[in-house]
Amino acid sequence: MKINYCCKNLKRCEGKTVYKSLKQEFPDVKQKKKDCLGRCGSCKKGAIAKVGKGSYLCAASPDDLYAEIKKLLAQTG
Repeated sequence: MKINYCCKNLKRCEGKTVYKSLKQEFPDVKQKKKDCLGRCGSCKKGAIAKVGKGSYLCAASPDDLYAEIKKLLAQTG
């Protein structure tokens, strides 16, 4: 599974902890920071990440985003 993050969003919502925590807990998961994910409306509302080929996860806080991604990774095994 691959996870993409918006660099601007990581800075705005202080979401670097999500990236670092997932990297430590799930080292086999590919994570990439991109300049923009093209979801500016969602990006302004909270933390956002693109998971897989086309699913976007949006959460009110980085902690909530981390929990959502972790839950998704647990389901996919």
